[in-house]
Amino acid sequence: MSSSAASSKQFWRSINQLTLYSGASYFVAMATAHFFGLKYPLLFVYYDTPFHAYQDKIIAFCVAVYVALFVNATQSRAVVPTAVASMWITTIGLSLVNVSDDLAKVLKPGQTTTAYWLQTAVVGAITAVLTVSYFKSK
Repeated sequence: MSSSAASSKQFWRSINQLTLYSGASYFVAMATAHFFGLKYPLLFVYYDTPFHAYQDKIIAFCVAVYVALFVNATQSRAVVPTAVASMWITTIGLSLVNVSDDLAKVLKPGQTTTAYWLQTAVVGAITAVLTVSYFKSK
């Protein structure tokens, strides 16, 4: 392997690691927001919809699993594909919720899903960077 190819792989591996650590940090903040009911955009995708506190605590525990997964993926490259797959599932899942009749039923008249789509795009961007950086670093 040439030194430029090795350098490129190292660059993408560094991007992958940075994205995993950043993602873990983001998910810590998201889990904390859900646990304490702090409804802030980006930390709480559906921040302005009705909710039940017990549901948000369940979400907080599930998001904590993402933290463990991402941190583990920084330690073992064999785990990275699972982190990537989980993010694709999340991105697709949020997209399906955004177009669902169930969400439409809880929106106020005239309320749009633009903010939810923007937040889904953030999750999708993390997903894209993780995907590209993983494959470019192989």
